[in-house]
Amino acid sequence: MANNFVWYELMTTDAKAAQRFYSNVVGWKAQDANQAGMDYTLLLAGEVPMAGLMTLPKEACDAGARPGWVGYVGVSDVDAHVGRVTKAGGAVHVPPTDIPNIGRFAMVADPQGAVFSLFKPLSDMPPPPADPAMPGTIGWHELMAANGEKAFAFYAELFGWTKDEALDMGAMGRYQLFAAGGPAIGGMMTKPAEVPAPFWGYYFRVDAIGAALERLKKEGGQVVNGPMEVPGGDWIVQGVDPQGAMFSLVSSKA
Repeated sequence: MANNFVWYELMTTDAKAAQRFYSNVVGWKAQDANQAGMDYTLLLAGEVPMAGLMTLPKEACDAGARPGWVGYVGVSDVDAHVGRVTKAGGAVHVPPTDIPNIGRFAMVADPQGAVFSLFKPLSDMPPPPADPAMPGTIGWHELMAANGEKAFAFYAELFGWTKDEALDMGAMGRYQLFAAGGPAIGGMMTKPAEVPAPFWGYYFRVDAIGAALERLKKEGGQVVNGPMEVPGGDWIVQGVDPQGAMFSLVSSKA
């Protein structure tokens, strides 16, 4: 089984406000994780935990950290993968660390600076909801890279990801879909000049894009791009939450 995204985490400056925002916009149900010594909120689609959120530690904010979403890729050996990331020219932000009763993780950046986490759970992750179109599931993973081709080569080597179809975006270049042992799970491209730094973005499934867009605005979020129809017939909106974290919404319905 190829390595795939297994978890998503929002680190933010106001966890309670962020919880309200995403519960109202995406439809997630919030639940305390009951982690000893740590304030951590789970976000559930139906009964299945899909993501978590926590407050950015003060020292991280002092060091320049800003609110943002991070994806966790499940691996068989966190330490070995960290070694491969550094050997390829990537960076380590949080070295391999055990989370009691949960698993082992590390936060790293690819050689172009896009941040993601590596994760080996102690027990099997709960299976995703049977319906991939269910609101609250994660519908797409997107890398805006400094160099799309080089980025793909790095992730293909690290995780065994393979190329799916590539879309010609005209002046914006190629949008390369990638797969992790099944249908495409995301896309990578060389970022437009106005995007300041490479980053991973995540698309959360909603009931209908128009209704979700109204909720996004009502709850104090900003629209960066969209709504627009994308190849395959889905509709997307890219936005920023009230604390400043980028996110995207996707739905098969306008």
